[in-house]
Amino acid sequence: MTPLTVVGIGADGWTGLGEGARAALRDAGVVVGSRRQLELLPGELAAERRALPSPLEPFLDELAATDTEGICVLASGDPMLHGIGASLARRVEAGRLRVHPHPSAFALACARLGWPAAEVELVSAVGRPVAVVARLLQPGRRLVAYVTGAEGARSLARMVTDRGFGPSRLTVLERLGGPEERLIESSAEAFDADADPLHVVALEVRAAVGVLARGLAPGLPDDAFENDGQLTKRHVRAVTLAALAPMPHSLLWDIGAGSGSIAVEWLRSEATATAVAVERDPARAARVARNAEALGVPDRLEVVPLAAPEALVGLDVPSAVFIGGGLTEPGLLDACWAALRPGGRLVANAVTLEGERTLGTIQEEYGGALTRIEIAHARPLGGFTGWRAQMPVVQWEARKP
Repeated sequence: MTPLTVVGIGADGWTGLGEGARAALRDAGVVVGSRRQLELLPGELAAERRALPSPLEPFLDELAATDTEGICVLASGDPMLHGIGASLARRVEAGRLRVHPHPSAFALACARLGWPAAEVELVSAVGRPVAVVARLLQPGRRLVAYVTGAEGARSLARMVTDRGFGPSRLTVLERLGGPEERLIESSAEAFDADADPLHVVALEVRAAVGVLARGLAPGLPDDAFENDGQLTKRHVRAVTLAALAPMPHSLLWDIGAGSGSIAVEWLRSEATATAVAVERDPARAARVARNAEALGVPDRLEVVPLAAPEALVGLDVPSAVFIGGGLTEPGLLDACWAALRPGGRLVANAVTLEGERTLGTIQEEYGGALTRIEIAHARPLGGFTGWRAQMPVVQWEARKP
């Protein structure tokens, strides 16, 4: 098929483009971009100008399928960094895109602030809940967030403050690279203003006094999750996540999700992973969604409020499956094993004798390893201290050939 050309353009417009990008625009028959981007082009360009439609996804599908020559798409900054170029790259074969990048807003923000870019996290809240930034709220972290609209910086500041990180240094960077560039220094808790629609936000994360930060390593404290007791406890959860081994772009099925703690920690551990939480109780299913929102992963979790195995029909093929509830449901383990991607992992936990018997039977059929996890906590005992045991957990872990 004919090549698709994507040109990154900044607030500096035509003057900031390299000669290759300018030549691509001169040769184009049609240039597609936002109205703001199209207005940055010189009037003498012969190409027809078309505004990007909304919603964008159907247009990108159509563009990827077309074989028309001479189409050039404008993108903000670096098209392959959370941009339209990256969206097209997921739709077309390798080598079809011709990309002319411009310095990204991320690169310009790091340059203005004197931050080594390799030590800064980038997160996009464009088209996603601003809560996705919450995953990265750890003191000492520097991050740049892409946001949308004049309310973007204010919404982010409120979210950060509500989670106990109001003292964080917040910098709003408007129209980076253009003649009207402006930086606004504040703290998250003090910022309460509209910004230029073309802006990004930089954060140096600081916690308020007494706020306990949540790391990204599996094993968050149990009270990090809203729950009704249906919760894989902290130490068992850490062992379970180690067995599931989150990998880039991998999909987890969390069956009998309860509070969703396994799915949520899976997503926090790997930024490109996705998960489906299957929980038939409507109240618990709603709770799973709230926990994902609170802990910064609402965009990558799908909650299915139905019973397994019926709920599994039509779901994408998983890279890993965790069964925490409904283990003795007839046909569930077999259905999960059949659905699992070759090389994928299946992990199941049992706390009842009936569940243990089920795992023993399935281990004989499919192989894998059985592990008994026993944990005790020191608790007051009269005037002394003694050990109080949790219920033991039997875990089956297997990898599909």
